[in-house]
Amino acid sequence: MAETEPWSVRGPTALLVLADGTVFEANGLGATGHAVGELCFNTALTGYQEILTDPSYAGQIVTFTFPHIGNVGANSEDIEDLNPAARAGAVGAVFRADVTAPSNYRAAEHLDAWLKRRGIVALSGIDTRALTALLREKGAANAVIAHSPDGRFDVEALKKEARSWSGLVGLDLAREVTSGQSSTWTETPWVWSEGYGTAGETPLHIVAIDYGVKRNILRMLSSLGAKVTVVPATATAEDILAMKPDGIFLSNGPGDPAATGEYAVPTIRALLETGIPIFGICLGHQMLALALGAKTVKMHQGHHGANHPVKDFTTGKVEIVSMNHGFAVDSKSLPEGVEETHVSLFDGSNCGIALTGKPVFSVQHHPEASPGPQDSHYLFRRFVNLIRERKGEPALAER
Repeated sequence: MAETEPWSVRGPTALLVLADGTVFEANGLGATGHAVGELCFNTALTGYQEILTDPSYAGQIVTFTFPHIGNVGANSEDIEDLNPAARAGAVGAVFRADVTAPSNYRAAEHLDAWLKRRGIVALSGIDTRALTALLREKGAANAVIAHSPDGRFDVEALKKEARSWSGLVGLDLAREVTSGQSSTWTETPWVWSEGYGTAGETPLHIVAIDYGVKRNILRMLSSLGAKVTVVPATATAEDILAMKPDGIFLSNGPGDPAATGEYAVPTIRALLETGIPIFGICLGHQMLALALGAKTVKMHQGHHGANHPVKDFTTGKVEIVSMNHGFAVDSKSLPEGVEETHVSLFDGSNCGIALTGKPVFSVQHHPEASPGPQDSHYLFRRFVNLIRERKGEPALAER
């Protein structure tokens, strides 16, 4: 009999242990060892590499509701974190079906090998529908995911670790995933049969504060004729203004916005006083809201997927968008002069704000997609047009 491949081993070589003591037995793959994090579920049908490398998932274990993950393998292009060596992204992954051999012209390696290189502990063989139903009922759960090829686990120790983990509330993870130093971004979006491009010289300058930024956000900005400078999450207003930006971008990122806001909010408030156009996404949206006097709250289960309906009140249109967040802006706390511009049609939670009469706005969802639909790409054009208007330049044509 041929030797069994490691990703198709049968038996309890992996465990998922919830803080309430629930234990799921499964087949292990990816990195060996164990990791603790918040267990959530993602409803996207595609883009597992982009999801697992999104820095917004730092400190989380992702359950994929789509059963077949890994069929197209893995490659070096479909990653979203700026620094792969830092392994910013999900700490664990849960799949329904065993991972099969890849079948795609872009595949460079098996998903199992890629998970091992990334240090992501994963498992397969769990009833993810039942697990998702549990998370919907009880909310996102603290959990430990463990992989041991010999099937030996200290279950009681894993239960204790899951129970004792503090969770995401009060946790500043932006410091762990942010860039270590400032850098210039020039890559533009992927084009069929051509790959990624390189932007040319431009006088328009955007400074992006990296709380855990995704690459495709930077590509979108670069593709609209902007020179993009990425700065660490801890950059001060003085550091940023010394670069003479025409626009300021507040990126997505992981953790509790109130915790990151301890040092980010004072910087954002100082930048708001300059009149320079500001655009925020995800964590950047939440911290802009905090800087304007609103509050954020922990969600029951969060929003994670590429099929969320959001209404844009400024256009009256409904968009299908990508989302990845466990905290939200409390719309009831929005102060006078701050307008709610977007709302989730799933649960009515806030998905966008704008400062009345000022070139400042933000959204909770991910308009850059990657993965997901491109309904909200116009928001990047809206931001760039605010910059061009302030500089006295003609607006880019709407699409």
